[in-house]
Amino acid sequence: MPRRINALATWLLQLGPDEVASILMHRRDVADRYLRTLKDLATQLTDSDSVHAVEDTLDQGALDVLGAIVAQGNSATIDTLCAELRCSTGDFERALGELKQRALAWPEGPRLIAVNSVRATGAVRGQLTPRPKPPARRRASETSPIVPAMSTVDGVARLLAHCEQDTFDARYTGGVATVEIRRVARALRIPDGVLRLWLELAVEAQLLGVNRSRLLPTQHGDAWLDSQPGPRLAALVTAWRRMDWRPEPDLARAALRDYTGAHGLVLRRGTLERFSAEEAFTNTADLVADLAWERPAVHDPRATAAVIGEMEALGLVAGGALTPLGVAVLQGGDVEAAATRLMPPAAEKAAFQTDMTAVVNGLPSPELSATLNLVADLEDNDAARVWRLSAGSVRRALDSGLSAQEVLARLAAVSEAPLPQVIEYQVQDVARRHGQLTVTDVASCIRGSDPALLQEIARSKRLASLKLRFLAPTVLASARPMAETLAALRRSGYAPTGVDGGDQSIVERLERVRAAARGERRQDTWWRTELTDLELAQLAVRLVEQERPSAGRGMPRADAARMLRDQNVVLRDDEVLVLASALVDGSRVEIKYASGPRRTDTHLIIPTKHLEGVLTAECEDGSSREFDIGHVRKVLLPTG
Repeated sequence: MPRRINALATWLLQLGPDEVASILMHRRDVADRYLRTLKDLATQLTDSDSVHAVEDTLDQGALDVLGAIVAQGNSATIDTLCAELRCSTGDFERALGELKQRALAWPEGPRLIAVNSVRATGAVRGQLTPRPKPPARRRASETSPIVPAMSTVDGVARLLAHCEQDTFDARYTGGVATVEIRRVARALRIPDGVLRLWLELAVEAQLLGVNRSRLLPTQHGDAWLDSQPGPRLAALVTAWRRMDWRPEPDLARAALRDYTGAHGLVLRRGTLERFSAEEAFTNTADLVADLAWERPAVHDPRATAAVIGEMEALGLVAGGALTPLGVAVLQGGDVEAAATRLMPPAAEKAAFQTDMTAVVNGLPSPELSATLNLVADLEDNDAARVWRLSAGSVRRALDSGLSAQEVLARLAAVSEAPLPQVIEYQVQDVARRHGQLTVTDVASCIRGSDPALLQEIARSKRLASLKLRFLAPTVLASARPMAETLAALRRSGYAPTGVDGGDQSIVERLERVRAAARGERRQDTWWRTELTDLELAQLAVRLVEQERPSAGRGMPRADAARMLRDQNVVLRDDEVLVLASALVDGSRVEIKYASGPRRTDTHLIIPTKHLEGVLTAECEDGSSREFDIGHVRKVLLPTG
């Protein structure tokens, strides 16, 4: 690594301020560090974290060239690489220019040197990947995004209703297992991917939360359901802009889990920026291929296609072009106003048909949706939503405590016209058969051989919380579980014993109570403001000018000493100054030079030239020789 750092520092020394400024602008993370010299800059540019971060900005062609340079052990030339990658010199120079702008590869004589790159090594393909043809465009037409947007808003509302009425389990870490996703998706009759999007949107918009490992609506969710379709859609779009997870269609990804290293924000923003309101893509598959070549580290083809599907589902994109709502999101406009203009007001009435269906054009209001979900089952969820009444759905309404007259009154209140007689007959017929059999809920039973003792227990006011009632002269039913019933009886002075379903006595063990552990404390994060372009240019000028002696500066010896110090970490400062003085004045100096393992030779030289870490000098025998600065072990003034 030190040798590579020295080689990079030597190449940087040959660049002008504008070229160094361009590198700093592409590598802003290193510009914010303490840089005194170009050697410091080279050290930061070869940092593995910084290298991996900047590699994510490369296109596929540049990655191919970088991988080929690394694969050939930094000994390849432009001609050999062009032959290996089977590309033209122009295409190669373009890709190499991208690497040089980021200081990921640079020339060292005829050879090309690259930083250590694990990602680029895995990207070697044996050829330079050409850029796909530009995606075809046409003039944008007015394609309405109302249907998919309404479907998403209504779907999130259905999800909230499901979480309130049925279980949707979450892990203790907050995630939702894939098997649970599949179960709920089957219940809602939608694909798994659609449910994942609804779920992520609802949680990001704070409409759902986790309570005791179960997903439940929040107070924000209640307010969201009471609002009009426009504000509902705006809340979901705002949540979508904050989602930082990347869709993985091929992986069984548990929902509501954030994965480190995901490029979700960059992926969604970069995809949205490629769309226009004036022109539409004729085939979004071509756009996906172009984005995947342009930035393969971010735009995985399947993930990018999934993001385009998300944008279409939210009404940001329709027919291959941006909608007014998409323009508002991209340009930071009034998202709620755009969503309100897009979405029609909620429907208050439904059309009941003789085939036992109720049809709603558009999004139903919360009151209409609650009534229809109580008495009927959602059958179709498109531009027109269709609920179907059945004996089972009517029985569900009666089970909630409503009478037949109350059910019919609620349906009549939300009907556009008088209810068809077939619906009235269905409700009344189910009501006649409703309740003929009853099922009693019993948490535990108290049995005894003495009926008088059970009579005493049933009349005890101290045991009123158990809500005891007789099932037989020797059997009492308790509304509380066995453990609570046993504890209440013992507090009242009785000595009951617990038995299991096989009449075997239960050995009771006291459970130790422990306090819940406090969650991990969140660490404070301090953010530093990035340097502006002007500050980066000024930094580049300072780094370059202080390394290069120029006419009128009056400090050539200090400049030579600075360069020599960066290229040799062994010599003391006084030795570096002696060598720098000899280089500037042309005076003689004695050096100890490492010529092999544990072997040093003494040379009396007159330095004449210093370039790229190599010192050219005239030796005592009159010959000219080159010395590697890094191999000089000691510098002395000659004696005598």
